[in-house]
Amino acid sequence: MSVTAPQGFEAAGVAVGLKSTGKQDVAVVVNRGPLKVGVAVFTSNRAKANPILWSEQAVKDGVVEAIVLNSGGANCFTGSFGFQTTHQTAEKAGALLDVSSGDILICSTGLIGTGDEVFRAKVLDGTEKAIAALTADGGEDASLAIMTTDSHPKRTVVQGDGWSIGGMAKGAGMLAPGLATMLVVITTDAVLTSAQADAHLRAATRVSFDRLDSDGCMSTNDQVTLMVSGASGVTPDPDAFTKALREVCTNLATQLQGDAEGASHDITIEVTGAASEDDAVEVGRSVARNNLFKAAIFGNDPNWGRVLAAIGTTDAVFDPYNVDVSMNGVRVCSQGGPDRPREEVDLTPRATHVLIDLKSGAAEATIWTNDLTHDYVHENSAYSS
Repeated sequence: MSVTAPQGFEAAGVAVGLKSTGKQDVAVVVNRGPLKVGVAVFTSNRAKANPILWSEQAVKDGVVEAIVLNSGGANCFTGSFGFQTTHQTAEKAGALLDVSSGDILICSTGLIGTGDEVFRAKVLDGTEKAIAALTADGGEDASLAIMTTDSHPKRTVVQGDGWSIGGMAKGAGMLAPGLATMLVVITTDAVLTSAQADAHLRAATRVSFDRLDSDGCMSTNDQVTLMVSGASGVTPDPDAFTKALREVCTNLATQLQGDAEGASHDITIEVTGAASEDDAVEVGRSVARNNLFKAAIFGNDPNWGRVLAAIGTTDAVFDPYNVDVSMNGVRVCSQGGPDRPREEVDLTPRATHVLIDLKSGAAEATIWTNDLTHDYVHENSAYSS
């Protein structure tokens, strides 16, 4: 049930014609618990959609009663009219739920520039219909309503000691930090303050969603929200909650990776032996964004030379002639030179593991990416709705 698995939450997903397919396209998640805590992290793109501009302000007091999400239109670069659409959506939800509109978060996803009068009317209609359809097991419908080019919904639940965390996500393209192009709603019935929730969320996203770099393209609409109902009455052990929330975020991030548009390989780039974690992240990301490397993996070619060429563009501390590179368990490069024959590497499985040992320290980091395929180019050249 994802977001409705924890106690104290209701959700719904309805269809109002925003999607040409006629499928669900407006979702609402409501916190019915004794606590109304809400925190969020947002895209670091300077070009922000209207729902992001609204939600950044609404979440500042740490109180979130509900979140309204729509697919079928990003409501980004739609001017003051688009911001008023977001404002009106929050006002309608607040009135129907008898709460302040300033405690309603808004998310939109779809084509940038979409957000005219027809869009507004459908979003407002969908908000009303979704609130009327709220149930304690509506998480599945909500997860379907936020999909765009996703081939399937992304949901997960982790059980704690008397408390639980549930989550849903959408995303299949424009996957790059900060956050990747995603809408994520996470719910918990644990007892947390807003400061605690914010710290937990930022710690978890830093090593999960922020490490997903599928195609190097950063979205305008990214938002990851954590809602806390406190309905379990249990205050969790901080370390246990951090671990569980990281598990939820990592699970959803890897589900996003596995559904990346047109991809045929899910690539895990593990960087070890770095002088610092920042160095490890920079090196991993340089490989994840290298089109020559990504094309080589698509062709099942263990071209380690493209790995070294990519990491050589970074400012990380290492000696290029003292680096080891392994692919799917075979060390193809040792100390900056050839090692095992390429023929020993099997890159036909979808899961691909690249290990880069910089031999410059004890820090490490993992970046997730995908290969560059004909299907990715085709899908994104044809996408307009």
